[in-house]
Amino acid sequence: MPNIRPVSGAPQAIATTALRAQQARMRIIAENMANANSVARQAGGDPYRRQVPVFEPMKTDAGQGVRMSKVAPDPKDFRSVYDPGHPSADGKGYVKLPNVDPLIEALDMKEAQRAYEANLNVIETARAMEMRTLDMLKK
Repeated sequence: MPNIRPVSGAPQAIATTALRAQQARMRIIAENMANANSVARQAGGDPYRRQVPVFEPMKTDAGQGVRMSKVAPDPKDFRSVYDPGHPSADGKGYVKLPNVDPLIEALDMKEAQRAYEANLNVIETARAMEMRTLDMLKK
């Protein structure tokens, strides 16, 4: 992903905050996907817990933007499978699996990518409008 730097103008500055937030969201989703099949290291322990980005509005010089304020653990229960021979199985023979659903993560990733692209289009359109305005003023 490109290095996102602040740009001039209100629409660009606001869209830049959204780009950063979506970029952070995609990192969290990628981490979830990478750990979707991990298990606990010790018998009966908890596996990886899905992480969820939390966004909040933020003030910028140009107006209202958005940022990822924190990453919260998903409270949803872990999945369990019966596999008494597995090293991570508890006393009853069940292995806890992460509460990550790869399909949900794939859909979230697609949504984050679309939001990222939409905000990138805002920046590109605003820049094009500024350039067109400058060209008109030169005449």
